[in-house]
Amino acid sequence: MKLLVCLVALIMVLTPLATAKDLRIARAESVGMSSERLARIKPLLQRYVDEGKIAGIQTLIARKGKIVHFEQVGKLDLDTGSDLKDDSLFRIYSMTKPITTTAAMILYEEGKLRLDDPVEKYLPAFKNQKVLIDGALVDVTHAITIRELMSHTAGLTYGIFGNSPIDQQYRAAMFGEDYQFDFSNTTINADASKIKTLDDLVNAIGPIPLQYQPGTQWVYSLSVDVLGAVIEKISGQTLDIFMRERLFEPLKMNDTFFEVPQDKIHRFGTLQLKDAEGKLVVIDRPKTSGFSNNVTFFSGGGGLVSSAMDYLRYSQMMLNGGELNGVRILSPTTIDLMTRDQLSKEMRLKYDPRPGIMGDVSFGLGFGIAVQSPRIRSGSKGTYRWAGIAGTDFWIDPKEDLTAMVLVQMMGYPPALRNEFKTLVYQAITEMN
Repeated sequence: MKLLVCLVALIMVLTPLATAKDLRIARAESVGMSSERLARIKPLLQRYVDEGKIAGIQTLIARKGKIVHFEQVGKLDLDTGSDLKDDSLFRIYSMTKPITTTAAMILYEEGKLRLDDPVEKYLPAFKNQKVLIDGALVDVTHAITIRELMSHTAGLTYGIFGNSPIDQQYRAAMFGEDYQFDFSNTTINADASKIKTLDDLVNAIGPIPLQYQPGTQWVYSLSVDVLGAVIEKISGQTLDIFMRERLFEPLKMNDTFFEVPQDKIHRFGTLQLKDAEGKLVVIDRPKTSGFSNNVTFFSGGGGLVSSAMDYLRYSQMMLNGGELNGVRILSPTTIDLMTRDQLSKEMRLKYDPRPGIMGDVSFGLGFGIAVQSPRIRSGSKGTYRWAGIAGTDFWIDPKEDLTAMVLVQMMGYPPALRNEFKTLVYQAITEMN
């Protein structure tokens, strides 16, 4: 009886999505999972909300192309008090990066770019670069490549997460000499930025010296934004149009965009942060957000808004070897290439200084990659994933034919949630592939 109740509740939650032809709802047991064990997830989400740690959480799991869990708890908008719903829209921030890399690989398959092409071939602002080493400018050993943009090994940085001389030059170029980046107010940051287009970004950071020799270190950076500029130059289209025509429309990702349409703004919620007293406060609102007002900077590194179902369509396409519902985006061989380890052992140690905590991970083309299964907390070797700064996270496990995600809208979200959710996903598997 308990199992039946759990199943009925699950079906009631998922029924509004049953019209999707490519991703259908299934009993967990039909794909080797336990409905009863999946029911352990909601109390976890509810606890985080009840304790005031997070305003709202949404989770989704699909296995063997079937949706077996889709749950949301808490609020979409703290100002209005509206609840999260299955069609709510999220700032996915860096979960944009895998999509942008996928867009570039479409051009790769068409022979319009090569992974080892120098970036300067498409973006002249990156010609004649230097590297700042111990206070001295030295020549680059080679011009940065498209592959290095995709793998964050190009020598670029973000400018906002560190305080090196190069970080300081980035901040000055993007915001002005005296500007202090403030994660507590994303609207002010957007307004203060000098960067209004991808061309602006390229012209601002292209002449700045690299932080390290290309291909020698992994450093999280603006490289995928630069990749977006490459896509624009090759395609002759702005990044938003290219993605819409080549990815979103073919995959029926009707709720993924750089600017939230006004007729969908009610599905877009607030972004939160905890203040010094531990209280959740709103730092970005739907109607005034930089994601909903005259967007001209199409950030391939962090600019998309999407829904759980849309991102599932993207993830399932990747898991299917580049195809979804009869529409092929990429070849299986290209997916394999994207999910291969691109880092040396030495680079991996710098990328992940805490292997015992995070698992042994590396980086491919657009994704973090699990490379050594014995030290992975849960999941399989070959699993690939990425996350966004406001608490969105997804992963794809090809061995278990599974994809899952957790979606939050909070800067400084509790990172333990990800690991706890992941544990509950894998403990619900009763038949391993």
